[in-house]
Amino acid sequence: MPGIRRPRKRALALAIPLVLGAALATGGVASAQAKPQIKVANGVTQPVFSYADAIRQHVYVEAPIDSDGDGKRDRVNVDIIRPKESATGLKVPVIMDESPYYDNAGRGNESERKRYDGNGNPVKFPLFYDNYFVPRGYAFLAVDMIGTTRSDGCPTSGGAPDVLGGKAVIDWLNGRAKAYNPDGTPAKATWTTGRVGMIGKSYDGTLANAVAATGVQGLETIVPISAISSWYDYSRMNGVKYWTDEQPGLADYVDTDPPAQCAAVQQRLDQGEDDATGNYNAYWNEANYREGSLAQARNVKASVFAVHGINDYNVKPNHFSLWWQELSRRGVPRKVWISQTGHVDPFDYRRGAWIPTLHQWFDHWLYGVHNNVMAQPRADIETGPDQWATSRDWPDPHAIPVPLSPGPRGTLGLKPGAKASTASFTDDRAQTESDMISSPGAPSAARLVFTSAPVDRAIRLSGTPVVDLRAKLDKPDANLTAMLVDYGDDTRVDFHGSGEGIATLAEEGCYGAGTADDDACYKKTVTKTTTAPAEIIARGWLDAQNRRSLSKPQTLTPGTYYQFTWKTMPAEYVLKPGHRLALVLASSDASATEEAGTGATVTVDLAASRVTVPAVATFGFRPQTLGSWHGPARVQLPTPPRKFR
Repeated sequence: MPGIRRPRKRALALAIPLVLGAALATGGVASAQAKPQIKVANGVTQPVFSYADAIRQHVYVEAPIDSDGDGKRDRVNVDIIRPKESATGLKVPVIMDESPYYDNAGRGNESERKRYDGNGNPVKFPLFYDNYFVPRGYAFLAVDMIGTTRSDGCPTSGGAPDVLGGKAVIDWLNGRAKAYNPDGTPAKATWTTGRVGMIGKSYDGTLANAVAATGVQGLETIVPISAISSWYDYSRMNGVKYWTDEQPGLADYVDTDPPAQCAAVQQRLDQGEDDATGNYNAYWNEANYREGSLAQARNVKASVFAVHGINDYNVKPNHFSLWWQELSRRGVPRKVWISQTGHVDPFDYRRGAWIPTLHQWFDHWLYGVHNNVMAQPRADIETGPDQWATSRDWPDPHAIPVPLSPGPRGTLGLKPGAKASTASFTDDRAQTESDMISSPGAPSAARLVFTSAPVDRAIRLSGTPVVDLRAKLDKPDANLTAMLVDYGDDTRVDFHGSGEGIATLAEEGCYGAGTADDDACYKKTVTKTTTAPAEIIARGWLDAQNRRSLSKPQTLTPGTYYQFTWKTMPAEYVLKPGHRLALVLASSDASATEEAGTGATVTVDLAASRVTVPAVATFGFRPQTLGSWHGPARVQLPTPPRKFR
């Protein structure tokens, strides 16, 4: 397949035929003297090792950084569980979840935390990875990010210490870094092949992206779930802030040490994020893993299995789309799942397919098992509640850019508006997204709505829309908001409400082996749906002064027309027959951003403005015929929870 590299098998790939050969030579029973081996059947490793008897230990890996300025290099706490046979000749690969949340928010839908015995060794690992994969011949490492739980130092919300701590662990697993046992003696990772797969949701997956972008040798694959690829894009978009004090606020949340210990670091984070302007600077460049000063996508040697909710309000979906674009450009072996949920792990919305797919993925990339995981379609996409389709890539290769033009009477179609036609709106800093999309046919001073006629067939949007406006302001600055909206009654995944698309049941299911301290059982979930007359397909924001540069704003001359072009969040959506597509334009967005607003009036030159949508089919886009349609009177969008994890 073009652009796909086979896994770097090294000598490890020989392990599988050796297992089969040993069994044949002894009539199906390995001799007592034979080294312990994994077992592979039907293209996947089998659970032949005891979870109860597994080795549980912890070590401290020395990182190449002193984040808290105490004159000593930070040490990273690494909690390990591995088959007992790894002490007698079995060399195992590593699945690693590095997290800042092990002693505060916890991990997973049930907020699990680690637990330890009297000697400080782990007896409870959050999530199912240890229960499922250790019996199949893997080690699992739960790593405390620098500055959190039992690791030294200070967290930096995506900065160098966060990244270099995880990289040091992989270096140690490959003999390039030092580590120490609790008694101070050197710790050697003689039990591992050195092949590592990082996995995790949110901050954990972000660390996987970051470490992979350093190009560290030994990291063979990553599975970033709802993960950040650039921290500037987590905090703001095109100069418009989502959060105030996000960087020091998050660092303080994950750091459970006394506040004074990292006060100086907190101050640097506060200064570096530059909330006063919302601009991009050297501080943000360090935490940009796509093309930053510390890590870059061009360094990625690992394969990538990315997972993201297209409706994630926390780690917004442009994180995966821009990351995916960079990986695609460089031919990185990759796979993606895109759900209609918010900030949710696939274990909680597609568990039955997720576990076997992840199993195949790790077996292929860490053990060199020949299975069909890379022959499967590259993209799995949720098109409706629990309705999944596959595509050979993402965005859908059949999607083409379709320019749609706003018209003078609120129309949206393929033909540009009449010359000299304009429309205006005035900034209302209290306006919510519910306000913006309610009663689309009614006049409003604070927004503009342009709608198509009902489409005659289903139209799939797959990719990232682009807004291109020619407009003038009556003040030197304003924020601009653009949204694509589907008007039409439908039952959709309820990503706005609690659970962000899932409901948790009382009944449990078990996924792997367990002990009295660490069972493998988790509450089942179901998709949570809602019926509504409208849905926002994609949204995006721009500070008008950042129209040309994120780092060098330019003040506008009131009354002068400028061209404003920006990308919205990516879209993956099916517009159903009889539904209307709308472009909504406004200034402040009180639902998603924290800007005060300027009160500016924005006048749009309709003939020179458009929104380009990535459509798999172009038929059906016609301007809205004037008539009695006014749309839903009140669309109530619940405010999604604002949480870090």
